[in-house]
Amino acid sequence: MGLKINQELVNEQTGKALQELCPFGAISYEAGKLDINAGCKLCKMCVRKGPAGVITFEEEKQEAIINKDEYKGICVYADIEQGQTHKVTFELIGEALELAKVINHPVYVLAIGKDIDANVEEILHYGVDKVYLYEHEALKDFDTETYTNCFADFIRNVKPSSILVGATNVGRSLAPRVAARFHTGLTADCTKLEMKENTDLVQIRPAFGGNIMAQIINPDHRPQFATVRYKVFSAPNKVSEIKGTIEKVKINEEWLKSHTTVLDVEQKPKELDISESEVIVAVGRGLKSVNDLGMINELADLLNGNVACSRPMVEAGFFDSKHQIGLSGKTVKPKLIITIGISGSVQFTSGMKSSDTIIAINNDPNASIFNVANYGIVGDLYEIVPNLIKMIKEGKQNV
Repeated sequence: MGLKINQELVNEQTGKALQELCPFGAISYEAGKLDINAGCKLCKMCVRKGPAGVITFEEEKQEAIINKDEYKGICVYADIEQGQTHKVTFELIGEALELAKVINHPVYVLAIGKDIDANVEEILHYGVDKVYLYEHEALKDFDTETYTNCFADFIRNVKPSSILVGATNVGRSLAPRVAARFHTGLTADCTKLEMKENTDLVQIRPAFGGNIMAQIINPDHRPQFATVRYKVFSAPNKVSEIKGTIEKVKINEEWLKSHTTVLDVEQKPKELDISESEVIVAVGRGLKSVNDLGMINELADLLNGNVACSRPMVEAGFFDSKHQIGLSGKTVKPKLIITIGISGSVQFTSGMKSSDTIIAINNDPNASIFNVANYGIVGDLYEIVPNLIKMIKEGKQNV
């Protein structure tokens, strides 16, 4: 694609007009000829505002690389480690079921591991059509190479149109490698997914520091890959009736060859995970001093919640990164979140806007946080928070 100059329409008047119009000085007119140099940024102002037809924008027509009709189904990768199915798996199943309705496709789940029959049986209770199970002693612990080989076999044989993977430590390691093997695209940390009737998956995520919401499609390749964080979507209800089936895939010993060997697996000590919190008190740069965190902690304790923060508070050294909400932090979906002194940039709100109830406290009535809040309080946090603590204490005493 690019700009095309129709020289037959060029004259002194149109040439000079276009030369003056270009904000980058990329258009020149000399000896009756118009030219565009490497300074062009493809802003297309010359097309939109220049003399009609002199410069046009032409997109290169590509022949379809794949036959989309050969690919059918939406697959969710089951993130199973140490006998536990990560909850993001069920959330992605819920989203896959909704996307599949648009194109009347089945929903598959890919499970890889050892002794995970119970996990697979549970997955069937969430409405999927089929679970493909790759089970072997050598697959007991996650290994990027062996898991990629099994994943690749699944894609070659089943040919799913779209694949959803949780943005966990395993998912972030596995999905890019599989996508690269099939020379297809992958959109990371999607916050929203939509399905077109032609089976193109619209993958939506913040871009340019959260200043825009990018809509990304992969029309010329299959399968389409997207990773999604935990707590972005909602899991479907678990049902007693099972409609799906399990297909145990025969393992080829060649798939189990790897350049690494897992010697042992050690569980990390359990740390605070604000993604699991049902009540969160989040504080931002409106807090003047680290010494003022006492009242924030007290409010969180009274509500049986956890304290979180926006990115500037981590950069200022008030908190470590495990407390951070946002694109570069955690995605949360509590029953209640109270934001205190947080302006509400897209970077932050993308990580908490799905919360059941949002209460915002800010002294700026035009703060962006009020656009996503259910309830807003305009005022000085140093007056509001102590009064809020006092009211909660009095309420508990009267119960």
